[in-house]
Amino acid sequence: MKAGVLDANVLLRFFLQDDPKQSPATTGFLRRAEERDWELLLLDATVAEVTFVMEKVYRRARGDIAAALLDFMHNPFISAHEPAVLSDALVRYGAHPIDFPDALIAAKAAARKIPAISFDQDLDGFTDVTRLEPKG
Repeated sequence: MKAGVLDANVLLRFFLQDDPKQSPATTGFLRRAEERDWELLLLDATVAEVTFVMEKVYRRARGDIAAALLDFMHNPFISAHEPAVLSDALVRYGAHPIDFPDALIAAKAAARKIPAISFDQDLDGFTDVTRLEPKG
């Protein structure tokens, strides 16, 4: 089996189909990844960059971004360090007005049943997350 780590620019070309050379190359590579026995690692950092660029630069709706990434994650040749946590973070990102890194913090805290140490009150919107503010 061959393996590789996906970069955000590859995912952006795939989702946006905005580059006459890179978009078809990416689409073709991903379509053939399973039959060529590839395992492609999707990092949390890559997802954070993709969500930021698609939302802030390309003005895509958060729910659409989350849905596209969740669908992409279900490909059998895609792997992630903690796929359930990453999926939960994407659901939180798509449904709440928080950025993806905060959604990931909430998802990781909830999965481990530990508090999120943060001054960010947006995390208080999750009933399954306890936020603790650092106090000197």
